[in-house]
Amino acid sequence: MRTVDLAREHGLSTQAIRNYEAAGALPEAERAPSGHRRYTELHAAALRAFLSLAAAHGHAVATEIMAATNEDHLDRALDLIDRSHAALLSDRAALDAVAAALTDLTAPHPPTRTPLPVGALAHRLGLRPATLRRWESEGLLVPERDRSGHRTYRPEDVRDAHLIAQLRKGGHPLPLIAPLLADLRAGAPEAVAASLTTRRAHLHTRARAMLTGAARLDDYLALRSRPTTPHAPARAHR
Repeated sequence: MRTVDLAREHGLSTQAIRNYEAAGALPEAERAPSGHRRYTELHAAALRAFLSLAAAHGHAVATEIMAATNEDHLDRALDLIDRSHAALLSDRAALDAVAAALTDLTAPHPPTRTPLPVGALAHRLGLRPATLRRWESEGLLVPERDRSGHRTYRPEDVRDAHLIAQLRKGGHPLPLIAPLLADLRAGAPEAVAASLTTRRAHLHTRARAMLTGAARLDDYLALRSRPTTPHAPARAHR
């Protein structure tokens, strides 16, 4: 195949094909006596794998995966894929934590008749008092002080502490919790819920794309392993 033949299937430019080859996403092409590149079905399979992986993992990671594969560093390629799957799982956990926190915020809670001291609230949440004090230093909680100077947590403080605890369990870093708390306190849980629905759909799309990318990569690996399939020698590791 010519460069234009390889590009046509995906609506790409010939320069894009040359760029992918230069980056290692495609195996090196043989050259005709005239200097023109000669591509084979192996290159077509590599391009399908790369484009599918790019839709799932992003262009940079997909390039690394394919470059490692073409250099016969399959362990490296699989490690990159596993890391991307782990990141997706972490995103799901964080999303679930936000959804749980939103439910916790909007659900009715038994009234707290008297403010809670730091030790009692920490015990209720299964945390150390030092954790609550850290949340205070980050501006997430603003407890009152009694006459002796001890911290006391009002019902709204207790609610917010439960919310923060849920988000932390989901892996949400503290700097990202503050704006989320502000939105929820502002009385816009519907907007947050809609955002969560959109985000969950995006994660589902990514997961499906990862399945497609894995299938295309497996097809490419199978083609590379065929004894009769010519392919360029492994590139020097960069």
